Order: sequence, then structure tokens, then C-alpha cells
Amino acid sequence: MFNILLVMLVVVAVLMTGLILLQKSEGSGMSGSAAASMFGGALTGAAAGNFLTRATAWLAAIFFALCMILAVMASRTTVDVNQSDVITVQPAPAVGTELPVPETPADAK
Repeated sequence: MFNILLVMLVVVAVLMTGLILLQKSEGSGMSGSAAASMFGGALTGAAAGNFLTRATAWLAAIFFALCMILAVMASRTTVDVNQSDVITVQPAPAVGTELPVPETPADAK
């Protein structure tokens, strides 16, 4: 279930990114050429702005809802950690003490 929702989140994020890039910005953005050519001119003018804005708002709401659901699901999962999986960290030697130097084959002679 978690993986399905995660895939849905990625798909919604990609769709939302595409819709945001299609919207008309103050500098005429990509929507001037891309929207007219991709949709055969059907999404030009005010109708395109309303549709793209509403679709982006819906996708944003779905995105945030999926994020919250995934966060709740992730917080409820328990991880069973074996003692052998735990990494033990040894403290660093005190300042001023020399570290042991491993012997090399040349030193062994």
C-alpha cells in the first residue's frame, strides 16, 4: 500500500510540474507556444488559464493529502533491529596520544 501511494505521489508531482510550466507567467512563459500547439489551440486565452489553475489546485491538494497519508503511515511502521545490525562506535583517542601504526611487510624484516 505504501509503495502504491508513493508511486501516485511521484505521478502527481510530475503532472503538477507540467501544469505549472504550461501556465502563463508574467513574461509569457511556455504557455504561449506549448499549450496552443499541444492542445490544438483549445486551451488558449481565459479558458486555458481557468482550467490550468483549477487543475493545478486540485493536483496540489492531492499532493499534500498523499504526503500527509504517507507521513502517518511511515510514523506507524516499526523497525525490528537485531543487535547484530547495530553499529558500535568507539570513542576517539584523547588528544596527544599516538595512534597505533599497522605493520607493513617491509617493517617485518
